[in-house]
Amino acid sequence: MPLHGKNIIAGELTALGSKTFRVYAPASGGPVAPDFHEATIPETDAAMAAAGMAFPLYRKLPPATVASFLEKIAQEIEALGPELIDRAVLESGLPPDRITGERARTMGQLRMFAGLVREGSWVDARIDRAIPDRKPLPKPDVRRLLVPIGPVVVFCATNFPLAFSVAGGDTASALAAGCPVVVKGNRAHAGTAELVATAVAKAAAASGVPPGAFSLVQGANHEINQRLVRHPAARAVGFTGSLRGGRELFDQAVKRPDPIPVYAEMGSVNPVFVLPGALRERGEAIAEGLKGSFTLGNGQFCTKPGMVFALEGEDLAKFTHKLAGLTTAQPPGTLLHQGILKSFGEGVTALTQVPGVQIAAQSAAAADSSKTQARAAMFATDGGTFLKEHRLSEEVFGPSTVVVRCGSKSELEKIALGLEGHLTGTIHGTEADLREFAALIAILETKVGRLVFNAFPTGVEVCPSMNHGGPWPATSYSGYTSVGTAAIYRWARPLSFQGFPSDQLPAELQNKNVRRIWRTLDGKLTQEDF
Repeated sequence: MPLHGKNIIAGELTALGSKTFRVYAPASGGPVAPDFHEATIPETDAAMAAAGMAFPLYRKLPPATVASFLEKIAQEIEALGPELIDRAVLESGLPPDRITGERARTMGQLRMFAGLVREGSWVDARIDRAIPDRKPLPKPDVRRLLVPIGPVVVFCATNFPLAFSVAGGDTASALAAGCPVVVKGNRAHAGTAELVATAVAKAAAASGVPPGAFSLVQGANHEINQRLVRHPAARAVGFTGSLRGGRELFDQAVKRPDPIPVYAEMGSVNPVFVLPGALRERGEAIAEGLKGSFTLGNGQFCTKPGMVFALEGEDLAKFTHKLAGLTTAQPPGTLLHQGILKSFGEGVTALTQVPGVQIAAQSAAAADSSKTQARAAMFATDGGTFLKEHRLSEEVFGPSTVVVRCGSKSELEKIALGLEGHLTGTIHGTEADLREFAALIAILETKVGRLVFNAFPTGVEVCPSMNHGGPWPATSYSGYTSVGTAAIYRWARPLSFQGFPSDQLPAELQNKNVRRIWRTLDGKLTQEDF
C-alpha cells in the first residue's frame, strides 16, 4: 500500500505540521520517499489525551477481547506480506532473512501475550478470607490482584525495526496488561513503523477496541519525546536504545509532579569469561563462535559480547591468533545509519588511543562509507590496563570486541567486581572450571541479568523464563525484563480490596473461580471455588 507519511492518532491520519523528514537507506546512503510529517505538540497531546480517554474502557474489556485483538494484530502484520519485509530491509540495511525472522518473532510475541491474557493467572490473584472471631482482633477479608497502570509511551529501537518497535515486545505486553499505548516511531525506519501501525489500527477497529488504545507519532524532535514523557496521561515509558537516550527520558520522568517509571534497556558490553579448561579443550571453536556473535547483525545487538577475559598463556595466544584471523576475513557490514557508523568509528579510534591497547585485527577488505559500511575490529590488552582505563568498559555499538589477558584468578575476580551492570555475562568452561572459578561466577550473578554457559549471548529466546534486563546501566530497573511473558509486570500495579461483597469484585477475585485461573487462597495455590 502507498505510504502517506502521516501520524496515526486514535485511528485517524493527521499531518498538522509543515516540518517533514525522509528516511535514508543505509545501503545506498540516499533518501527514500515519501516525506514523513513530524508530529506537532498538538498532535502529541491529542494522542496522549486519546490514550487517557480510552484507558477506562480498554482496561475493562473482557480478556478474550484483548487476546483476540493481539492475535488480530499478528494477522494484520502477516497480511502486509513482502511489502513489510522489503521496506524494513530498505530502511535498516539488514538482510531479508533477518527481517523475516524478526517479523516471525514479533507475531510470536503478540500471540504469546494473547495466550497469557486468555489464561489469566498472570494477574496474581490472592485471597485471604475473613476470620471474624479471631482474637484479639477480627481478620478482614482482603483480596488482591494486578491491574493495568495506565497509558504507556513506547519508544522504538533502531536496531530492531519490528521486534522492539511499533508492535514489538513493549507494545504487546502493555496492550496485554490493559494499557493503551502511544508509540514514538524511530525516524530511521519510519516507513516500516507506518506499515505496522496501520496494521495495529486496523486490528483495533476490527476487534471493537477503543481507537485511542493505540497511536503512532513520528519524528526526531526531542521536544516531542519530552512532551510524551511529561504528559499527565502517561503512566509509564518503555525504551530500548542508548544510555544517553534512556537517561534523558528517565530524568524527564522524575521531574514530573508525579514521577513515573521509565523501563529503559540501555547500553551493555556483555562480558565473556573463557576459563582455562574450555580454552585448552576447544579454544578454536570458541573463537569461531565469538566472531560470529560479535559480528552478528554487524555488532548491533544489545547482547553483543564486547569484552572477553581469559588467563594469559599459550592457549590464549592460540585463541587470540584464531580470532584475529577470523576477524580479518570478516567482510565489512552495513550499519543501521550514518549516525551509528560515525559513533562506531569514534569508538574504534578512542580504543586505539588508549595506552596499552592494541588493535589486533580488522576486516581486510575496505569499507565503503557511502554504503554505511564498517570493518570488524578486534582489540587486545592486559588486565592491568583494563582496570585502569574505564573507556574499555564502555559500549562500542558495532562489530568490535576487546580480548583481555589476565595474570591470575584473583585478577579475573577483581575485574568482575569492578564491572557495571550488563544484560548478560558468559562463561565458557568445563565442570572442573565451574568448581574452581565458583567465586567468579558468584560475582557475575550480581552484575548481569542473564548468565550464559558454553554458548553466546546474542539471540534472546522469547519464553516465560527469559530475563532480558540487568543492573544499571544495562537497564533502569533491574527487577524487570523486556522479553518474555514477565514483561507484562512492568505495566501493572497491585490493588487490594477489603471487605467487598464477592459479586462486586473483579471476576478473578470472586468466590466462584469462573476463569479457572490459579489463585492463592489463604496461602495455598489453587484453581478451586470456595
